[in-house]
Amino acid sequence: MVSGNNFVRYVNRMSPSQPEQVPLSDQLDRNPLNGLTKGPNLVGGFLKGLAVIEAFDGGHSRLSISDVAKETGLDRAASRRLLLTLVSAGYAEFDGKFFQLAPRILRLGFAYLRSAPLPRFIQPYLEQVAKNTEESCSAAVLDGTDILFIARATKQRIVSINIGVGSRLPAYCSTMGHVLLAALPPEKAREILLASDRKPLTPKTVTDVDALIAEFARIREQNYAIIDEEIEVGIRSVAVPVYNKRGEVVAALNVGAQTSRVSVEDLKNEFLPRLLKAQAELRQVIDIQ
Repeated sequence: MVSGNNFVRYVNRMSPSQPEQVPLSDQLDRNPLNGLTKGPNLVGGFLKGLAVIEAFDGGHSRLSISDVAKETGLDRAASRRLLLTLVSAGYAEFDGKFFQLAPRILRLGFAYLRSAPLPRFIQPYLEQVAKNTEESCSAAVLDGTDILFIARATKQRIVSINIGVGSRLPAYCSTMGHVLLAALPPEKAREILLASDRKPLTPKTVTDVDALIAEFARIREQNYAIIDEEIEVGIRSVAVPVYNKRGEVVAALNVGAQTSRVSVEDLKNEFLPRLLKAQAELRQVIDIQ
């Protein structure tokens, strides 16, 4: 079973989107300082501030100046100035020794949810699938080597995975990750897999790159993916791609459930048809890339 600390860090880690012209090898690094602080059109100080914000996550909620310097690669003086700037702007708090993010930081994440059309398009369909299956339904996009949850509809079920909008999971062992990687050219999917920390989170986790590439081919052919206890023991899920009007994959939808309640056959026979119905309806209304 995946360890608590590793899973919490995957679920809570946040990363900003990178501009399209940035090479994939740079996008795969979560640190926004990865070779991006120089250039006539870039503001290095802003990127350093983003790196400081990213240093805080589920496993690092309270950090000292030394902690931030270690996490970001910045020197202590720069880390101190950036932290105090965040405090001054109301985005962080300081108790004299440790810093932590303040509730105001939520404005940055919710700015995406308020302005991006994709979550708004998808949310009603997630609600309908969750209602019909009586299980939680989610939507995610690919962000580097992870998937990033952009919308979610939950039911009152007891599940061990604590996931919400903004949470992250590794793409190599998640259903929506498989769907999104399968939509890429095989060489790009392979590059992402090679850059991933492909740990066996459970005894069933597939980590071999060639085996995963072969699985992606099957997913493209069948238009869905199923994960059975690969990301956490006792959890299985099914996912489908979300297409826009041009037939491009822009996100993924999934339904997850406990193995004690739902069999793999249930995923295929009961949940998959509802996801495919949502997929077909969304394809008629989504006109974004």
